[in-house]
Amino acid sequence: MVKVRIIPCLDVKNGRVVKGINFVDLIDAGDPVEQAKHYSENGADEICFLDISASIENRDTIINVVKKTANEVFIPLTVGGGISSINNIHSLLKAGADKVSINSAAIKNPNIIKESSEYFGNQCIVVAVDAKKVKNDWYVFSHGGTKNTGLFALDWIEKVQKLGAGEILLTSMDKDGTKSGFDTNLLRKVSEFLNIPLIASGGVGTLEHFYEGVKIGKANALLAASVFHFNEISIKEVKEYLFKKNIEIRL
Repeated sequence: MVKVRIIPCLDVKNGRVVKGINFVDLIDAGDPVEQAKHYSENGADEICFLDISASIENRDTIINVVKKTANEVFIPLTVGGGISSINNIHSLLKAGADKVSINSAAIKNPNIIKESSEYFGNQCIVVAVDAKKVKNDWYVFSHGGTKNTGLFALDWIEKVQKLGAGEILLTSMDKDGTKSGFDTNLLRKVSEFLNIPLIASGGVGTLEHFYEGVKIGKANALLAASVFHFNEISIKEVKEYLFKKNIEIRL
């Protein structure tokens, strides 16, 4: 059985982490490289950087941050934000990213998923989906969650899987930042037809929520930000808790 991955996510804007983080013994609490290093040393299975303003401002993800992080961190690094072409992807992978996360660009041009997965290998291509419930269904939002695309989330995820996505990073906009738990209903519906890894994102606030993401939502990886950034829960605590609950985890 594939072990469940725990992934801290760093939201980066203008080369700085934008959440109010204050780790002990770190010189610059707002430096993404230092934070990634901290997480790596404390048991993270992967690191995710999301340049949250890149697609809105129509600019590339900061390559220098990726280069510096790749020199300091030796676990897989996923980078997203502002990716709009094969050249963008090539630049990030060359800079040291192991995977790229595509969101708005895939909605605008779904063929980028097929082309990039064939060119680089689908293990490098993560498709990020920001989903929000409107009335009785989930819709896909783009550009940092600011635009409703009109696409049904489940249909879109099924399509990107067929196009060659290697993983799905699914964020519930309704749950994000609430600390009320993952949207396990949405996760479960997606996991029923998904044949590639599913990363759950949005809403985790307790150790139990991590367990529910795997047990109920059937996610293969669990992504969180605030609970790790504010030192409310450590990655070690999450892993030890899941291990005691008989979840396959890398300790």
